[in-house]
Amino acid sequence: MARKTKEEIALIYQQMQDHICAKLEEYDGQGHFMEDKWDRAQGGGGRTRIFKNGQIIEKGGVAFSAVHGPTPEKILAKLGLEKADFFATGVSIVLHPFSPMVPIIHMNIRYFEMDNGVHWFGGGIDLTPHYIVPEDAQYFHQEVKKTCDAFDQTYYPKFKTWADDYFYLKHRNETRGIGGIFYDRLSGKSDAEFEQILHFSLALGRLFPEVYGHFMKKNSRISFGENEKRWQSLRRGRYVEFNLVWDAGTKFGLDTNGRTESILMSMPPQAEWTYMHEPTVGSQEEFTLKHLKKDIDWLNFPT
Repeated sequence: MARKTKEEIALIYQQMQDHICAKLEEYDGQGHFMEDKWDRAQGGGGRTRIFKNGQIIEKGGVAFSAVHGPTPEKILAKLGLEKADFFATGVSIVLHPFSPMVPIIHMNIRYFEMDNGVHWFGGGIDLTPHYIVPEDAQYFHQEVKKTCDAFDQTYYPKFKTWADDYFYLKHRNETRGIGGIFYDRLSGKSDAEFEQILHFSLALGRLFPEVYGHFMKKNSRISFGENEKRWQSLRRGRYVEFNLVWDAGTKFGLDTNGRTESILMSMPPQAEWTYMHEPTVGSQEEFTLKHLKKDIDWLNFPT
């Protein structure tokens, strides 16, 4: 069986965007997506969908893009690539809920190809709770591992470590959240292996709304007050710091003259920075801060 062409992959990713948006609207029960189609002057374009009037989701975006053209020199140098035209397509998602008891979530699946034959898949899914709840962390990692294991039992441990290292705020000595998986430059040596990696990315796409739907239903019912909202604003600030200082996707988008509004849709609606903030000893906030660390085995963490 011949492997999918880049155009076929782009169409499949568009359909994944449709599926995810429909599911999120269903789980929120009130909000809907507004679509913004855009074109890239150098080649290609996309559909950015922004969540409006949500009951659970305060701000969210599910973006599809398929862009192409000459590969910018900055990208060639950074990735160590020979000069050639590129094609990149994918779906990228970030959701910020109203409730500080519901986590922030991010997912990305993408495909990159050059006309000299270089190609690979990348992506991942990770969870950023405002409050770390061990059983929630365990559930999330169990579901992600189950999806990985269906394709390759080396994926989860390898990609979990990669996520811990990638979603890390070096200047804070904190992970962005409880991690998940992250992978890049995953390419098949045969058509069959290529197709398997594509289907792995699609399995992550299907997993995303089911996992987040679980948290939307369960955690949005938990009561909270002003203290929790202030903590949420501080944690959102950390999210901003990561995306603007460390995130490779943000840099890639800006370096390839991507659409700024779509690239920065991941920003929360509000965020806060308090000088030298210290959580109360013994509080849930302190527990969260103490567990924003690499290499925690969330599958076997005491609940």
